[in-house]
Amino acid sequence: MPAVRSLGTLEFGAPVTFFVGENGSGKSTVLEGIAAATALPAVGSDSVDRDATLGAQRALGRALQLAWNRRVHRGFFLRAEDFFGFAKRVSQLRSDMKARLAEVEAEFADADAYTRGLAAGPAAASLADMTRLYGESLDARSHGESFLQLFQSRLVPDGLFLLDEPEAALSPQSQLGLMAMMHSAIADGAQFIIATHSPILLAYPGARIYSFDQTPVTAVAYDELEHVALTKTFLENPRRFLSKMLE
Repeated sequence: MPAVRSLGTLEFGAPVTFFVGENGSGKSTVLEGIAAATALPAVGSDSVDRDATLGAQRALGRALQLAWNRRVHRGFFLRAEDFFGFAKRVSQLRSDMKARLAEVEAEFADADAYTRGLAAGPAAASLADMTRLYGESLDARSHGESFLQLFQSRLVPDGLFLLDEPEAALSPQSQLGLMAMMHSAIADGAQFIIATHSPILLAYPGARIYSFDQTPVTAVAYDELEHVALTKTFLENPRRFLSKMLE
């Protein structure tokens, strides 16, 4: 990838930094390389150091040299593509814990309350933890609602959060909700690095935007982005745009 091969110094001086570019431009690859280099936990997939799909990105991570103003170990790496499987796994775990509790109740039906409590303790505690983190069920909600619930539950003060195309699970309204959550987290010292195609997310005030469509990767202004110009042109007159394109 030209953008990766020519990569120089990227500065993350703003609370929010975006990577933008066409599919295959290298923005997600660099983000995954940073995830490998920082050793942040991955949400919804294998850990970065075990994920079979991230071998090349781990090699890139070993080649990156990170300089920190303040080293942090809090935060996470989240790819939207991994979220849907994660929601199903949480739902399955919840079902397993409920089934285990039912078994305990049947097995210790004649025992005293203290004995039943000891037997049911591990499953009950796991179920309570999942409910505290994710609500009653991630899988029962819409993708956008469950994504935002998961995101909110994992935010911590002073954390570094790496997000790859989070808009994939979100409606425009939910993207605004995500930005509001980010803004609150930034007030608590959080920092975000996000690979995205979304003109909505890219509009976050004061964000630094790196374009991977240029070689080398270059910081650009929001109004200079092709993503933004194309979206504006389309929304101004969709019929005319499509008619011209389809001719």
